[in-house]
Amino acid sequence: MLETRDRVRAGTVSAVEVTRAALARVRVVNPTLNALTQVFEEAALGHAAAVDGAVSAGRGHTLPLAGVPIAIKDNICLGPEGPASFDGVAGYGGFTTCGSRFLEHYRSPFTATAAQRLMDAGAIIIGKANMDEFGMGSSTERSIHGATRNPWDVSRVAGGSSGGSAAAVASGMVAAALGSDTGGSIRQPASFCGCVGLKPTYGRVSRYGLVAYASSLDQIGPLATTVGDAAAMLEVISGQDPLDATSAVDARRVSDGGRPIENLTLGVPREVTRSAKGTPAGELLERAVEWYRGRGARIIEVDFPGIDFGIAAYYIIATAEASSNLARFDGVRYGRRAVLQPGEGLEDLYVKSRTEGFGEEVRKRILLGTHVLSSGYYDAYYATALRARNVIRADYARAFAQGCHAILTPTTPGPAFGLGEKTSDPLTMYLEDVYTVGVNLAGLPAISVPFERDGSGLPLGVQLVGPAFAEADVMKIAML
Repeated sequence: MLETRDRVRAGTVSAVEVTRAALARVRVVNPTLNALTQVFEEAALGHAAAVDGAVSAGRGHTLPLAGVPIAIKDNICLGPEGPASFDGVAGYGGFTTCGSRFLEHYRSPFTATAAQRLMDAGAIIIGKANMDEFGMGSSTERSIHGATRNPWDVSRVAGGSSGGSAAAVASGMVAAALGSDTGGSIRQPASFCGCVGLKPTYGRVSRYGLVAYASSLDQIGPLATTVGDAAAMLEVISGQDPLDATSAVDARRVSDGGRPIENLTLGVPREVTRSAKGTPAGELLERAVEWYRGRGARIIEVDFPGIDFGIAAYYIIATAEASSNLARFDGVRYGRRAVLQPGEGLEDLYVKSRTEGFGEEVRKRILLGTHVLSSGYYDAYYATALRARNVIRADYARAFAQGCHAILTPTTPGPAFGLGEKTSDPLTMYLEDVYTVGVNLAGLPAISVPFERDGSGLPLGVQLVGPAFAEADVMKIAML
């Protein structure tokens, strides 16, 4: 990615040429993988021509992602109005569907801050990436656009919910992509597809223009082929945004000038070592520990009792927030509106619109979230989950207080599973996120990096979790 940027800046290749090559690759690969749901050929070429004009005018050095082809997850808004994409070029437009029938014809009137910052940096948006409906899934099988397939084995899933973004990067259709991570939705597909996935600290990247699933957990982040490319993407999209009250004031600068990490210490949760022993994840962790130890890292065991109830706490808190966030989709203001029969009224409109518009998994999570927030169950479920969240935060804080620069775990329990293998067993699907959900509950940064391939040639990733706003250190450790 950075090599492409440098060549465009130097004028040895044009952004238009790079964009045409990316579009040609999409035409060949995407029909098999179904990673991109929309392709913006005309808008992308127009934007690329404007980037070339800026380079010719001597402004290439101001474009940190000049001519880099990227994809945007389909829950990140691109609007035809608002700020121009670059040098007076109109916005990309298109639909923001979130993989849902409810929004299949929805055109956003505004552009997400993260997407706008990428456009301002000279990145070229090739298309929108497929996803599980409203981000609720771990396989990108629950989408009105159909399932996304894994580039390493098309009989397997790409992971989710940012599976389209991961598959687009891993297959070479784009150099990098934006995803969103609520409980592992960047890191898990990155592990399955063999690319780098970075979930930033909560507040590091503006959520303005990200269609909300669970607002206290959602975070936009990059997927790329290398850690350096992910760092360059993060540097562009980070920073306070007046349009997002949860964006952090001091979140702009990611790089620390190359300061070395002294006496690198990595923590490995005892509970993960014990529960994963004898499994593919446990064997992967053992090899990762030895690999880092061979590079001079000190490895210590840390206690993480909260990991045993992380999944339960996550699926209570996330569904509770989803039931509130998705209440706005009612068939009245925007989105799918059901056709009423004579004699039917407003309540029928709500019921029919939401029943027709939402898929089974989304309806299930809305019902669960509404239940845990209801009178008589709030204290038993939701308040208990919030206490569990505090325990998980305390686990991480205690480990970092012991001198750990990062926590090392597997990213997933195993490699990518087969299409249709887990759709009928929700619990098994939910357990795919066992190593990732705690990071979102604690609001911390984490990265999944490819570590090795299994006997079938499928990628396996490891995860590094750092203290809040320590992305620079986490990425340095990932690059060892």
